[in-house]
Amino acid sequence: QVELVESGGGLVQPGGSLRLSCSASGRIFSINAMGWYRQAPGKERELVAAITSGGSTNYVDSVKGRFTISRDSAKNTVYLQMNSLKPEDTAVYYCTCLATMSDGYEYNYWGQGTQVTVSS
Repeated sequence: QVELVESGGGLVQPGGSLRLSCSASGRIFSINAMGWYRQAPGKERELVAAITSGGSTNYVDSVKGRFTISRDSAKNTVYLQMNSLKPEDTAVYYCTCLATMSDGYEYNYWGQGTQVTVSS
C-alpha cells in the first residue's frame, strides 16, 4: 500500500501562484510515474500533468505554459507549480502515483485531494 500526502492547496486571486506537493510512502519498489488530476464541480476528472520516472512530462493544453510538474526522486515527491492561475483552474486536485510494489506488481494510487480556489 502507498500513502500519498498532498499539500499546498488554498485560495488565491486570479493571476496568482500556488505550489502543490505530494509525497509517497510505503513498500515501494519503484515509482514509474506521478501526476496530478483535477475535478471541478459538475465536471469529469481530468489529467492536468504527469511525469515519468525518466523525467518525461505531459500537460493538458489548458495549463501549458502556466503549470510545471517536477519531482524529487529521492523523496518520492512530485510538485505542481501553478502560475497565472485562472478561475477555471478552481478544482480539487488529486495526486496519483503509478508504482511497482515489493510484490512485483504495478498499482495506481490516489491522494485524498486538495482544494484549489481561484477567486477575487
